Amino acid sequence: MENLYLIVGLGNPGRAYARTRHNAGFMVVERLARRWNAYRKTERKFSARLARAQQEGRRLLLCQPGTFMNASGEAIGALARFHRLAPERILVTMDDADLPLGEVRLRARGSSGGHHGLESIERHLATRDFPRQRIGIGRADGAREITDYVLAPFGKDEAGVLKNVLTRACDQIECWLRAGILAAMNQFNGKTKAIE
Repeated sequence: MENLYLIVGLGNPGRAYARTRHNAGFMVVERLARRWNAYRKTERKFSARLARAQQEGRRLLLCQPGTFMNASGEAIGALARFHRLAPERILVTMDDADLPLGEVRLRARGSSGGHHGLESIERHLATRDFPRQRIGIGRADGAREITDYVLAPFGKDEAGVLKNVLTRACDQIECWLRAGILAAMNQFNGKTKAIE
């Protein structure tokens, strides 16, 4: 649909996962919904929690897939087909353990980098050509096995950085809507500092 943009936050549904590192994408979408006064509701037809808003002259659909992370593409593929969305109008935001805590990185396209949520979306959209915003969560002592780490809540010592990085991620998405992806990358990609 013309002038409609889909912003997807990746995470796992349910209270047990709500504040975990793997739900950084959900947190960005929740913050955008509050910022834009967008009411969220679950739509079973798409297996997702959705909110509608208007910003920067665009019609927006905010999405938190109701599937678990590894099946995120089911909801996104269904929404993209129903609304006839071009991939460049779908922005996905998610955690990235390969980036240091607090770093934000937006790209116009790319590989999944082993992120199973992205892999699922790429399969269901049949393309890698959609914007993705990565929120750095770091790794526990550089470990390769990170399941327990990403499924654990952010620590109290990370709260200041988390608050700032979520604000920065939202600001970057608004810049993407207003000025395009190159401006959003140039202005906001990089490290976020903790609140003093």
